[in-house]
Amino acid sequence: MHRYHLLTLLRQHKPTDHSEQVMTKATIAFIEANPACFERSLLIGHVTGSAWIVSPDRQNAVLIHHRKLDRWFQPGGHADGDPVIAGVAFREAEEETGLKSLQFIHPEIFDVDVHLIPARGDVPEHLHYDIRFLLEADPHEPFILTDEVNAVRWLSMDEISRLTDSESILRMVRKSDD
Repeated sequence: MHRYHLLTLLRQHKPTDHSEQVMTKATIAFIEANPACFERSLLIGHVTGSAWIVSPDRQNAVLIHHRKLDRWFQPGGHADGDPVIAGVAFREAEEETGLKSLQFIHPEIFDVDVHLIPARGDVPEHLHYDIRFLLEADPHEPFILTDEVNAVRWLSMDEISRLTDSESILRMVRKSDD
């Protein structure tokens, strides 16, 4: 049931560029072909959920510095069997930032990204089909660090553009201006 709800959301999503359009189509095809798409045990890839957390004025966003990957990202993670990907994105945002003022701006998908995850230990190289949702939080609320992250910061959109060259993140920065 929830797999079909996610497929409906993906079909309603309006990608902002050709690259996101290709990734959205690939995500739809992957979900249609793999009933176990929410399980991390599906070694070719799996659906993940992320949150693009912005301030009420849309001038700042939250990034976490991921401990294992040593890079700045939006909060997010594995579904681990949970087919309600908006809930996964919300839960991961709360766990990785400690923010309690989080709220969805709207229920639609904000962004879709497919990216390669390198092999690590006994887990082979695989794809993450990342579904991103737009959330808002109080920029004055303190963060709570967890074992997964080195740092959590509010950054201006300009700072984010200087901090990373990830097209995936820069696309969300551009969308924040819309």
